[in-house]
Amino acid sequence: MQCVNIRMLLLRCPLLLLLLPLSSRPQKLPTRDEELFQMQIRDKAFFHDSSVIPDGAEISSYLFRDTPKRYFFVVEEDNTPLAVTVTPCDAPLEWKLSVQELPEEASGEGSGEPEPLEQQKQQITNEEGTELFSYKGNDVEYFVSSSSPSGLYQLDLLSTEKDTHFKVYATTTPESDQPYPELPYDPRIDVTSLGRTTVTLAWKPSPTASLLKQPIQYCIVINKEHNFKSLCAVEAKLSSDDAFMMAPKPGLDFSPFDFAHFGFPPDNSGKERGFLKSSSKFGRQTSSKPRVDLHKVCIGNKNIFTVSDLKPDTQYYFDMFAVNTNTNMSTAYIGTFARTKEEAKQKTVELKDGKVTDVFIKRKGAKFLRFAPVSSHQKVTFSVHSCLDAVQIQVRRDGKLLLSQNVEGVRQFQLRGKAKAKYLIRLKGSKKGASMLKILATTRPNKQSFPSLPEDTRIKAFDKLRTCSSVTVAWLGTQERNKFCIYKREVDDNYNEEQKKREQNQCLGPDTRKKLEKVLCKYFHSQNIQKAVTTETIRGLQPGKSYLLDVYAIGHGGHSVKYQSKLVKTRKFC
Repeated sequence: MQCVNIRMLLLRCPLLLLLLPLSSRPQKLPTRDEELFQMQIRDKAFFHDSSVIPDGAEISSYLFRDTPKRYFFVVEEDNTPLAVTVTPCDAPLEWKLSVQELPEEASGEGSGEPEPLEQQKQQITNEEGTELFSYKGNDVEYFVSSSSPSGLYQLDLLSTEKDTHFKVYATTTPESDQPYPELPYDPRIDVTSLGRTTVTLAWKPSPTASLLKQPIQYCIVINKEHNFKSLCAVEAKLSSDDAFMMAPKPGLDFSPFDFAHFGFPPDNSGKERGFLKSSSKFGRQTSSKPRVDLHKVCIGNKNIFTVSDLKPDTQYYFDMFAVNTNTNMSTAYIGTFARTKEEAKQKTVELKDGKVTDVFIKRKGAKFLRFAPVSSHQKVTFSVHSCLDAVQIQVRRDGKLLLSQNVEGVRQFQLRGKAKAKYLIRLKGSKKGASMLKILATTRPNKQSFPSLPEDTRIKAFDKLRTCSSVTVAWLGTQERNKFCIYKREVDDNYNEEQKKREQNQCLGPDTRKKLEKVLCKYFHSQNIQKAVTTETIRGLQPGKSYLLDVYAIGHGGHSVKYQSKLVKTRKFC
């Protein structure tokens, strides 16, 4: 069958060589015809399995291992600019570009009739062609010529390692096309700041954005294995579901995946990544495909970026790609890598047997203490006095967890001892603010520096016994004999519960008070816990004035614990 329109037929016939008609004059084959090109672009799927490379459009295809693939395109005229780009996506490729002249005259004994189909095929395939370029590897590689001869160009590709994806782009108008973003003169990614869990990256903008004003966005890839040479290679590692993440809000450094555990948890078959559990879309796993700790995020057009929530003392690889959002074609910057700083080593405080130690903990912080008794012991006692908010205490003996509790006020814990045992105490502070506490460890149960306290440490005021110059209060005691001291302080009428709360540091003892504020001290206890109540009338007060009352229980070792402060007011008229 005679081919009527060779351009359209080239697009429809995968066996290009079988469809080259011979005539008395050379046949023109398709190049950049704008009307035809627009038709090609609209129907990209048409080229997916075709052996024809359209002029000026990137195609994606697939190679089976050890199965070569061949593509064709035609340059119509001599001295034509030509650029060919091949992007390996998942494995190294072997590829070569060659050219051969098109048959110009029929050889059918001058009859002018076209040769039979088999003879046309034989004539073309018997010609070796001239090799122009060859490459083997996984880099994005280019063939560029400012003056190429006319002819039939063929591109042969082979993957010997495994089945793989690849992309090809060819154009006869490289100067005007410029589909790939241009790299700056220094295409490196710089690490400008390095912390234990953060890395800040910076890079120079693509001239395609700054000079040509084309829409460019930058996509960053983070992983712990190696750098990538193309965005195509990255996408081959990612499932189709989590190929792109949402961009952050403009003007903000982005904790890239909006989660608290970007630390790449260890592989657990059948489990989702810890930071993707909130969305089953991102957590899709299959038993046959190993999970890849590889993450990509597109951040718009800014050129500085802080990656957060990394693991301390871990090496990460960072790649950055400039993506032309019009063409969706990308160019890779030179990737970099960095190791996050080590976690700050916690200083361990040594506890001495029977000695009270003061501990300060930052908000949400933690402190480690060590207790190593010098002699064998049957029991060990830990007394903890939390001065402000509750703290968490954990005690391990030779690595084994023995105790984990929250402590508010004064608590005492008695644990079974063990010869040559070493105890590690972890104290974790409050989320509300800094924590202060006192702790005592001893192997001698009778040596207690902390006074015992009732569960209820409130001070009760009797309103009916209130006068213009006195108030009567009561508080609970214990079966153990302790010394109690009561103090008063005049405060303004606008003194409120919020101000009182700020002064509730129970570890501040009577030694911090003025002598004039002291009312009295007395010893008190009762074997009957139900009757362990004491009352006291405080005299010499001014009419209509407000006073803050504090009661301190003082132990045998001199350590004191403050009850909850009580705000009282004398009557104005009596």
